[in-house]
Amino acid sequence: MTASSMFGTSSSLLHRFRAAPVDVHDLLDVATEVLPRLAAPGLRLTLVRRSGTGTVLRVEEDERREQIPLVELADDMSRAGVPGTPTGIAAALRTYVARRPVTDAAAARTGIAVLDWADDSETAVGWTVVVVRGDLALPWAPSPAARAVELHRTRSAATGRAHDVALDVRVEGPLALWSHRTVPVLATSALVAPELMLHRILTAGLSTPDMHVVVTPHRPVVCAAPGVARRLAGQTSEASVTLPWRHVVDLPWL
Repeated sequence: MTASSMFGTSSSLLHRFRAAPVDVHDLLDVATEVLPRLAAPGLRLTLVRRSGTGTVLRVEEDERREQIPLVELADDMSRAGVPGTPTGIAAALRTYVARRPVTDAAAARTGIAVLDWADDSETAVGWTVVVVRGDLALPWAPSPAARAVELHRTRSAATGRAHDVALDVRVEGPLALWSHRTVPVLATSALVAPELMLHRILTAGLSTPDMHVVVTPHRPVVCAAPGVARRLAGQTSEASVTLPWRHVVDLPWL
């Protein structure tokens, strides 16, 4: 994860050039005030004084443990273009905490099944579990302690929740587009039940019995007849995967 994506800021060189560096002492002052308000049941956010490395931010939740020296966090914020003001630092801290790793318990409790890239080259997709925090969807990486039966239960429950995600669908000519208003990756949650997608598309006025889906994770899902789907995928420079609707449910878990 890049510094800019970690804090949800612009990655433009001009933005980073103009932003004043985040001072570690200012970061400490803001963290002392803000972190207690970000703590939640099971989530501990503590500032620990360490000889030689200065103050460290420790994030603890269930089996997950992370810590980062404030001087390193301040450098990351500066590279991301975070404004060195109390308001800018506080917003970056809230984003940093929101992006903490997903615990096994959180995935079991609120996880949702979606499709994401299976490889860095973006040539294949697979099912994964995400936990939504505000307008963020964080992927779950099972801990080494997670047993096979727990993996199965979590994934099954996430698949069930995917049925209940409210999505927008609109028909534009020979295409049906599925999207989520605030969390783009949730658009692929509809694919846990492609038969229901077919029914809803038909109700919206588009008949595609041999429906193919064009999947670009974190983007709307496109449904169309095979030829239309292939032409659409070939006309864009953005990576995507085109599949017959019957093959979607058999994709592997990541």
